[in-house]
Amino acid sequence: MISKGLLKYIRSLQIKKYRLLHQAFTVEGEKSVAELLQSDFELETVLATEKFLLKHTHLLRKGFEVITVGEEELGKAGSMETNNAALAIAKMRPVPEFAWSQHPFILALDEVRDPGNLGTIIRIADWYGLTSIVLSESSADFYNQKVIAATMGSFTRITPHYVDLASFLEKRPQNVPVYGAALEGENVHRQDLQPQGVLVMGNESHGIRPEIMNLVSQPLHIPGRGGAESLNVGTATAILLDNFFRNIQ
Repeated sequence: MISKGLLKYIRSLQIKKYRLLHQAFTVEGEKSVAELLQSDFELETVLATEKFLLKHTHLLRKGFEVITVGEEELGKAGSMETNNAALAIAKMRPVPEFAWSQHPFILALDEVRDPGNLGTIIRIADWYGLTSIVLSESSADFYNQKVIAATMGSFTRITPHYVDLASFLEKRPQNVPVYGAALEGENVHRQDLQPQGVLVMGNESHGIRPEIMNLVSQPLHIPGRGGAESLNVGTATAILLDNFFRNIQ
């Protein structure tokens, strides 16, 4: 049974200021919690159905509380419409200082504010083997429960670096090119791209801010043939990343 105090704590973590205060966040759903249990995140508590615990007994370890709950009780505790498996409370990981030498290719997000889009992009970055992403300070919170859910567990393998993006790009090493998604850019399919430099993706509605675009050395455009005005930023990120990585064996 979930105590009133624990229930209040779980619900408070749906709000960013309390996540920051406690340096903790929630993870919901079977796949995401299973991925979390296999990661190096420090856990506080796991609420799970008996079925989940039996299936994933090998993933349970010492150092955190495990509470067996029913599906109805689990659903009331979390934010997902349907969750018949588990909910975990984990501590945020400390973020090391960004080192350019350790990241030959960087995905940078400029004011990507939609949690679902950010979660999708994190999953895409993980697919292509990136281990960190850079985000403008006004981008969605990495630990927002909707972001975490959309990553499908990829949040465990990606480190977020929130920065003043203009200052970050201005201070890059001189030999680091900056690519940016732009309608007026070069046809991405005609470029010989290698995963080196920085790829900037912009806001869902307004694209990359002018002050950031001024720092882009090579704008890239995804040509289309239909009548759609634009692509979702997650879809556009996947297409552009594929063009950077397609020649890598």
